Amino acid sequence: MEQEFYQGLAQRVRAIAPKADPFTRRRLLDLAKRYDAKGKSASRSGASERPLPGPRTTPPPSIFSGPGEA
Repeated sequence: MEQEFYQGLAQRVRAIAPKADPFTRRRLLDLAKRYDAKGKSASRSGASERPLPGPRTTPPPSIFSGPGEA
């Protein structure tokens, strides 16, 4: 999923590049290359996303656990 995200960004940046001045075009194309590299590294890393924590066995303590007005 992350790979498709970065590939999409690279495509959008490349689509904008021809309309820019030469200096900005070079920078946009460099940015697209970096997005491509990130997309490739994301596909190699496999499970780069953090797993969700397990369910709690006890509810968290409430901020308003003391006596007070309702």
